[in-house]
Amino acid sequence: MIICTTIVELKAALARQRSKSPNGFVGLVPTMGYLHEGHASLMQRAGSECEFTVVSVFVNPLQFGPNEDFDKYPRDLERDAALAEKNGVALLFVPSVKEMYPTKPLTRVLISEVTDSLCGASRPGHFDGVGTVVSKLFNLVQPDRAYFGMKDAQQVAVVQQMVHDLNMPVDIIPCETVREPDGLAMSSRNVYLEPGQRKQALILSRTLNQAGELLHKPDMTAGKLLDAAKATIQSAPLAIIDYVELLHYPSLQPIEPDRRLAELNDKLILALAVKFGGTRLIDNRLFQTAGGEPHVQNNDEIQAAPSYSN
Repeated sequence: MIICTTIVELKAALARQRSKSPNGFVGLVPTMGYLHEGHASLMQRAGSECEFTVVSVFVNPLQFGPNEDFDKYPRDLERDAALAEKNGVALLFVPSVKEMYPTKPLTRVLISEVTDSLCGASRPGHFDGVGTVVSKLFNLVQPDRAYFGMKDAQQVAVVQQMVHDLNMPVDIIPCETVREPDGLAMSSRNVYLEPGQRKQALILSRTLNQAGELLHKPDMTAGKLLDAAKATIQSAPLAIIDYVELLHYPSLQPIEPDRRLAELNDKLILALAVKFGGTRLIDNRLFQTAGGEPHVQNNDEIQAAPSYSN
């Protein structure tokens, strides 16, 4: 596995690869490091579909607010490199902040509307930073496909919108959320959880499972489902709700509280952000409603989501 820390090294390695195999697909898995099995699943998917897989490890300061955990975000490059190599990654790109932003960036990528809710509302400026760094990585690597986990479904929607609007020649591949055996969504921030917090964090997956059952009730409205979800989360004493939202997906537009879900024929997302101590966790579930037959969207449906770059 090649490890590059500079843009010059990255471009040279990619040029050699494209010279050797001009028709081979290049896949990109953008990460902030402290890799886990959720990231590994993205690498494996990329490896099964692309000849050359690039993983970037970069904790991007532009997407952190002034009171967030940029300085404390977990980092372990040796561990990351071992996991990437184990999963068949061809190139690991590990730039410094100075390498990615040698001067103060005066250009930002702003994506509107799909960033107005959820993490976009509770973390102002976050998705400006995401859009900027992802567009930089796309320009540097020029991948044919880029792989993102659906745990951050809003991020997927934001990147898809950016690619669509700017005609970027890359297919965005959404991949299913990977969970611990007890249901907790894998996240680099899980390492912050104390034992009691870790146990109570399971309330997130329980809430999503409960929502899947409530959807089948013919009189269930968006407001009733949200009330039930909030009540379930609040049953965990350590849980502090940031947001609980039921929205159309991928537009992330709101649903009227009194709207009966059985009447909808659309894809919906129930998205959660909950703090346990100083650790903020997100999770979500996609549901497809179809003429009174709502169901949880399965893995095949997630992976079959259309690319916006075509």
